[in-house]
Amino acid sequence: MSELEYKNCFVCGKDNPIGLKLDFFYENNTAYCIWDTHKNYEGYPEIIHGGIVATLLDEVMAKAILGGNQEAVTTEMTVRYLKPARVNKRYKVFGEINNQRKKIIECSAYICDIDDEEYIIAKAVANYWQVKANTT
Repeated sequence: MSELEYKNCFVCGKDNPIGLKLDFFYENNTAYCIWDTHKNYEGYPEIIHGGIVATLLDEVMAKAILGGNQEAVTTEMTVRYLKPARVNKRYKVFGEINNQRKKIIECSAYICDIDDEEYIIAKAVANYWQVKANTT
């Protein structure tokens, strides 16, 4: 599936001057991206702000849903921070649909070191409310 474009999205929008401008990739009910961290998004020195981490987890789960030609909004998300995300590092952000019951879509996501998927920075689970169903 090709990249879904939302030009002003903070995470994937190419026209957002302060955005992350990430490219996402899709397969079945999953999505992922590669994230190169930058000092502009730090909280404490050399550590990425937790809100940016949560934003990425939310986005990759939403992208997994979009990859299935559905649209949904977040209703609830729980994030577990395991290690600090460091400035000037490369991470993989992965999300997937775990279950769907009518209009509720249950997803999970994690962020790991690009070279070691066992080195998990943070993980999340979330529920989304489907606002647009498959049209295919």
